[in-house]
Amino acid sequence: METINLEFISDRDLYQSYMPFMKNGGLFIRTAEHFELGTDIKLIVTLPDSLEASEIVGVVSWITPIGAQNGTPAGIGVSFIEDPDNIRNQIDKSIGRLLNSSEPTLSM
Repeated sequence: METINLEFISDRDLYQSYMPFMKNGGLFIRTAEHFELGTDIKLIVTLPDSLEASEIVGVVSWITPIGAQNGTPAGIGVSFIEDPDNIRNQIDKSIGRLLNSSEPTLSM
């Protein structure tokens, strides 16, 4: 299982990576590294204003290849499978006011 460390500095940064349309939530991770759909990923996530990181287990469910249309950055979308610290709820609370924004995200 691959491990990826993510640190979100601001709510806007988190908003751009968050994928609320995934059943259990998910995050888009900018990367040029090659991943296959269905690959298990361990995310070590530090949210804005958080003192410690939380661990989430997910699966690659979205791939944006290098050179994608519209200048979208390359990366992967990871759907949450195991979220013992309930990061999804923490994200929803942290960026709730941004979720209805018309500002584009990295995944849509």
